[in-house]
Amino acid sequence: MKINPIVLLSSLFLLTGATFIQPALTIKGSDTMVILVQRWTELFPSKHISFQVTGGGSGTGIAALINGTTDICSSSRPMKPAEIQQMKEKYNRVPIEVRVARDGISIYVNKDNPISKITMKQLKDIFTGKIRNWNQLGGTDHSIILYSRENNSGTYEFFKDHVLSKKDFDPKAQHMPGTSAVVGAVALDRWGIGYGGAAYTIGVNELPVAIDENSPYYSPNEENIVSGKYPISRFLFFYIKDKPEGSSKEFIDWVISKGGQNIVKDVGYFPSMKF
Repeated sequence: MKINPIVLLSSLFLLTGATFIQPALTIKGSDTMVILVQRWTELFPSKHISFQVTGGGSGTGIAALINGTTDICSSSRPMKPAEIQQMKEKYNRVPIEVRVARDGISIYVNKDNPISKITMKQLKDIFTGKIRNWNQLGGTDHSIILYSRENNSGTYEFFKDHVLSKKDFDPKAQHMPGTSAVVGAVALDRWGIGYGGAAYTIGVNELPVAIDENSPYYSPNEENIVSGKYPISRFLFFYIKDKPEGSSKEFIDWVISKGGQNIVKDVGYFPSMKF
């Protein structure tokens, strides 16, 4: 007796309980963006798509995109020309950039620190080691303890480029694995100062920042970041290898829609566009 192979295959699936499972959509990169990306994936309306979200830093996510080990890279900095060139050489195309949110880099100090504001020049001098004592800023006579992100972090690179004018960080700076670690360290250290995403400001004070002593000081709130008044603000990005299709397109389209951008505000970041 001849057995229909299609019937046999169907019977095997029924017996074993096997099912076709759509692979998870992988999103890797920025530690700053992890809580935002996780919230997006949790509230994404289409439940037929599963997700795998990991951090590690923007540089790690970009490397994963180049190596083909992630579907979407989340990055708190733009890709560098050399990274774009690597993509072009490997895939014969440049990556697609999608602006998914805005962020202000907050300056954190301990709640017992009397310092109430700071300038861009003071920040540069503090994190490059030129200013080492709080009394140089009108505070208590005590050494300043620096908390920074690691060098694979997009926040680290943005801060170095835009605040330190590409100067090296003071060798005494302690490099932390994520923004939550920076905030936690400053919250426990009366003499500490650190920086990171505005959404992480819990248990510490956030200093208003001015371009110089003769300019107004602005806090990293929505109005000041969207208007460009706050001097340390940036876009947050998704990068993909090619024009999005299927699950990637469905997810990214929703992220930049009004629904996805409302979640940006709920988490503590700011929309990348107006509706």
